[in-house]
Amino acid sequence: MVRIWQLQEAKNKFSEVVEEALTQGPQVITKRGVEAVIVLSYAEYRKLMLTQQKLSDFFRHSPLAEANLNLQRDTSRVRDDISI
Repeated sequence: MVRIWQLQEAKNKFSEVVEEALTQGPQVITKRGVEAVIVLSYAEYRKLMLTQQKLSDFFRHSPLAEANLNLQRDTSRVRDDISI
């Protein structure tokens, strides 16, 4: 079960945060009411890293990989009303 901790509480009860991450799953820590970080077990982290695919493989298997896209650069002159 994911639990949400305020930063100060997580600092005061860090051992408990770690124990819950090991037994209950990822623990969310907020800073000024905004979700800031997640504490998760090393086993969960490794599982995420092992299932991660390379960016090149992601694009290669994308439904758009076979799309006929025009990737030619526009070589027209710069507009006169824009100063560079």
